[in-house]
Amino acid sequence: MYTTLKAVTELATKLNFTVGAFNTHNLEMLPDMLRAAKEVGAPIIIQTSVDTARYIGFKVLVNTIKAIADEEIVDAVLHLDHAKNFDDIKQAIDSGFTSVMFDGSSLPFKENILKTRAVVEYAHARGVSVEGELGTIGGTEEGIHVEVNDKVYTRPSDALAFVQATGIDALAVAIGTNHGQFKSKTEVNIPLLKEIHAMVDIPLVIHGGTGVKEEDYPELINNGIRKFNVGTELLVNWTQVAKDQFAQTEVNKSLRHNVIPANQAVKDIVKHKMSLFLNVNQRIN
Repeated sequence: MYTTLKAVTELATKLNFTVGAFNTHNLEMLPDMLRAAKEVGAPIIIQTSVDTARYIGFKVLVNTIKAIADEEIVDAVLHLDHAKNFDDIKQAIDSGFTSVMFDGSSLPFKENILKTRAVVEYAHARGVSVEGELGTIGGTEEGIHVEVNDKVYTRPSDALAFVQATGIDALAVAIGTNHGQFKSKTEVNIPLLKEIHAMVDIPLVIHGGTGVKEEDYPELINNGIRKFNVGTELLVNWTQVAKDQFAQTEVNKSLRHNVIPANQAVKDIVKHKMSLFLNVNQRIN
């Protein structure tokens, strides 16, 4: 079923797990990502950058995911990630995306509130969920450096004021993660997460999930993380397998023979991550 971020995170909160949010960079990845979710038996969030949505086509993404979700009988959300421009967000919502993120984290606090609030009003009137962000999460997005002059962690008191003033459905928190980190692992600030979780009662979101140690997953989930973003790990592995395949293929051999192994690599990662995200050894809240 094609559904919303709010719906799947409410279920995750009730059963104490986190929903995997996986970035797709092309249409080829999509079927195996959704089949992985079906095999695990959990909902999935498919997310794209604005540039990827433009490249594939906003409505093409919507129609493709709807069709596959219905065929595979899996709950799927389509989420626009890190959008800073209201026109891009409006296009996604009007095209049928069920979730959007307005990233005003680089703005002054009050401006972030006001602009996020405007997105919430437009989205909620159309049944679409909204994610906001407080603090700064640097690194790279799709290989492009995200400039952060001073790393700012999310302040618990600011999180409470932001959630109350905006009406968002989920909050991305800055607790030490970095976009694009795949050659090393980060030390996430669990004590800070606990403080934030104690202050706000909406789902919290991890960005830069590729750089998070898997042994930290249970404590993150047990302290309110209900959406867990994974992008770089998929991109790196898909590209590496595709490079290996294309390097040795004959020029007249069907492209699918090069792309299918790359898609399988993505499927394997999604299944592995989602199995851990279910948090099966932890109690239901």
